[in-house]
Amino acid sequence: MSGATAKKAYEGRSITVTFEAGLCRHAAECVHGLPEVFDPARRPWILPDGADADRVAEVVGRCPSGALEYRFAADAPRVSGQVPSGGPEPSPGGDPAAP
Repeated sequence: MSGATAKKAYEGRSITVTFEAGLCRHAAECVHGLPEVFDPARRPWILPDGADADRVAEVVGRCPSGALEYRFAADAPRVSGQVPSGGPEPSPGGDPAAP
């Protein structure tokens, strides 16, 4: 596996954000959505604690390429209905594809 496609984890107190550079298409949804968390001119360029974990998860969810993902810390408080893995929320019947 090359370094360009490896996932890198940026761990915060309540949320960890991972980034896979090989998938990134530079749409800048993250940078425009939360510049205080995502700043490509800074190292490290992702500071998960720069905003509320719920807001970070929301912005990461906008990533059109899937290069960004998130995982809430096991002990992090979450709003009812949030999915801890950063994946799609299943429908009430349990089938994520169901309307």
